Amino acid sequence: AINSKSLTSTKNIMKKDINALQRRLKELDEKIRAVEKQLPAHSVKPPIMTQLFELEDERDAVFKELERLKDLCAG
Repeated sequence: AINSKSLTSTKNIMKKDINALQRRLKELDEKIRAVEKQLPAHSVKPPIMTQLFELEDERDAVFKELERLKDLCAG
């Protein structure tokens, strides 16, 4: 059985994780905006697109993990 002290400790850890993920999500959004500003109107270079796709993929993964943790805290 899980005691209330252990449950509170677990929820505190999850809240810290949520805060860290929210900060990371904000950082990724800022990086994505910076890369998007580098995109020329024509002839986009593959390395820039690769960087953008990688940042977007990481942002999506962080967002999913954030939602999962929020659901766990709420439940």
